Amino acid sequence: MDQIMKISAANLPHLLTAAAFLVALAVPAATVLGATSPRDVDALAKATYIYIATVRKDGNQSKAAPVWFITTADNQVLIETSPTSWKAKRIRRGSPALIWIGERTGPAFIGNAEIVTDTALQDEVIAQYPKKYTLAWIGFARPSRAKLDRGQIVVIRISPTHDLPDGFQSTPGTPAPALDEKPTSAR
Repeated sequence: MDQIMKISAANLPHLLTAAAFLVALAVPAATVLGATSPRDVDALAKATYIYIATVRKDGNQSKAAPVWFITTADNQVLIETSPTSWKAKRIRRGSPALIWIGERTGPAFIGNAEIVTDTALQDEVIAQYPKKYTLAWIGFARPSRAKLDRGQIVVIRISPTHDLPDGFQSTPGTPAPALDEKPTSAR
């Protein structure tokens, strides 16, 4: 027992460092969970498509395009696209994503977007798309590990930051709302 106590005491600084690291990882996850409103969670569960717009270099919105999507257990949105698409290029540059759920006039939110290289998230898209979309199940536009490895597609993760006001419309060529801008209507 004394030997266990000596080992534990000797490792205490390492254990504290590891605990601090785990807390640091958990805080962003909690932030993401808190950022997805009940309105959006419900709408995402019912929707087949989302419409995504990004922010051009001049600060204006792009045109919203319909895409297939899945959600993670912590309500992040995953999509796949060509690495040469405008949305991928803009997201690689740091653009946020403006999302309308279900239809062009559906509930909307803005979120941080990033291209992910985490194979677990990529594998989630590969596994879940065919379950959600019949066309993917039969092989049309189906994401695969080979396509990801060859660089034919990328997976994008969108972490909702805040809701946009009810009735917010996609207006290409007009200034996009800021990520840190407070919504003007209640969630």
